[in-house]
Amino acid sequence: MRHGSYRFVASFLAIPLALYAIFVISPFVQAFYYSLTDWTGISPDFKFVGFDNFRTLANDSVFRQALGHNLILLIGLPLITIFLALVFAYLLNVGGRANAAGVQGVRGNGFYKLAFFLPQVLSIPVIAVIWATVMTSTDNGLLNSVTKAIGLGTSEYLADPDIALYCVMWVMIWGSVGFYLVLFNAAMSGIPKDIFEAAIIDGAGRLATFFRITLPLLWDTIQTSWVYLAILALDAYALVAVMTAGPGGPDNSTTVMGLQIADYGFQYGRAGYASAMGVVLFFLTLIIAAVMLRATRRERIEY
Repeated sequence: MRHGSYRFVASFLAIPLALYAIFVISPFVQAFYYSLTDWTGISPDFKFVGFDNFRTLANDSVFRQALGHNLILLIGLPLITIFLALVFAYLLNVGGRANAAGVQGVRGNGFYKLAFFLPQVLSIPVIAVIWATVMTSTDNGLLNSVTKAIGLGTSEYLADPDIALYCVMWVMIWGSVGFYLVLFNAAMSGIPKDIFEAAIIDGAGRLATFFRITLPLLWDTIQTSWVYLAILALDAYALVAVMTAGPGGPDNSTTVMGLQIADYGFQYGRAGYASAMGVVLFFLTLIIAAVMLRATRRERIEY
C-alpha cells in the first residue's frame, strides 16, 4: 500500500520535475559549459578555452567596478528597505492610541497601505522612466525645480558619477518598501494584540515594544525578506539600463553585473565571456543567501 502511494505521488511529480529540469536546470548547465568556450552567441562554431574567460574576468576592471556597485546595493538596499517597511508597518498596526478597546493602528491605515503598495502595480521600466524624468539634470526638471525653489540649488543627479548609483538605489528602495510593508503588516496582524497591551500595561514604551516584541516575533519574515532583497540588489539590471545613460552611467558609475552580462552577451557578441560572468553571479548569489540565512538564524519564538 505504501509503495502504491509513492508511485501515485511520483506520477504527479514526474511531469513538473521534467519541465523544471528542461527549462531551469538545463539552461544553468549550458551556461556553465558555454563559460568555458569562446562562443559568440550566434555562430554554431566555437572552441573550448577552459578557464580563460575567468582569468580575463579577474583582470576586467569594469567588471570589478560593477561588482563593487552591486555590493554597495547589497548593503544599502536591504538595510534601508527593511527598516522603513518595519517602521511603517509597526505604525500602521500599533502606532495609534491605546484605549479601552486595545492597541489601535493609525487612522486611515487602509489608505496608507494602498498608497505604499502602489509602486508594485507598475513595471520596473515604467518606474525607471518616471524617476529618470523626475531626476533630469535640466534646471526645469521636477526635482531640480523643487530644490531650486527652496534654495538648495540644482544637481545633475543621474549625470553625476558621485551620486548616480545612490539615485538608482533610492528608486529601488522606493519601489520595494510598499511590498515589504504589506508583508510585515500581514505578519504583525498575526501577533495577538494582547501581547502589545500587556507590554504597555507593564510600562513598556513603543520603542521597547518594537525591539523586544515585534522584531523577535517577525524575525523569520525579516530573514526571508533580507535574502530576497539581496538577490534584487545583485540584479538591478532593468533600472540601470533604463534610467542611466550609456547605459551604465557616467564613467561606468552605475554599471552592475547584470548590465555587463547583457552587454557582452547581446551587444559585443561574447556569449562565452558573458556566461562566465553569469556563473560568477550564480555562485555569488548562492554564497550570499547561505551566509545571510546562517548569520540571521535565531531560535524560533512561538506565541
